Amino acid sequence: MIPRNRPVINEPDIARQAGTPLATWRRRDAPAFRRRVPNLFRSRTLIYDLAQARAYLSGKPLPILPAGEHPDDLLNDEEAAAVLGVTASTVRAYATQGYLSAGRTVYSVRVWPRSDVEERRDNPPGQGKGGGRPPGRSGS
Repeated sequence: MIPRNRPVINEPDIARQAGTPLATWRRRDAPAFRRRVPNLFRSRTLIYDLAQARAYLSGKPLPILPAGEHPDDLLNDEEAAAVLGVTASTVRAYATQGYLSAGRTVYSVRVWPRSDVEERRDNPPGQGKGGGRPPGRSGS
C-alpha cells in the first residue's frame, strides 16, 4: 500500500540518486537499505517511500509512515482483492471490464485508490441495478 498517495521511488532511481551504478548499488548498498527501509508492496518491483529513501541516503532518521486506512491510500491488486473478498486476477478483470476504475501504474505496479475499491465493495453491480434482460423477456 502506498499510504495517502505519497511519492515513491524504485531501486534504479535510488541508485541514480546515490550516484552509483545499479548493479553496484544492488550488490553493495541494497542489503543494508532493505533492512532499514521497508518496501511498500509484496511484489517483484520493489517500491519505497520517497521521503524514507532520501532520509536513509542522507543519513537522517527515517520518517514514520502514516498509520491506519485512508481513502487516498493506493492499493495493489492483492490488497484490493482482500478488501473486495476476491482474487487478484478478479480485481484485474474488474478493471478491464469497467467494474472498477482502471487505476494507474506506479513503477509497473497497477494501483487503485482505496476509495474506489471500497466504493465497488459497498455498491456492487448486480440484480436490479440495470443489469440483465428486462423482466418478462425470454432469452431468445
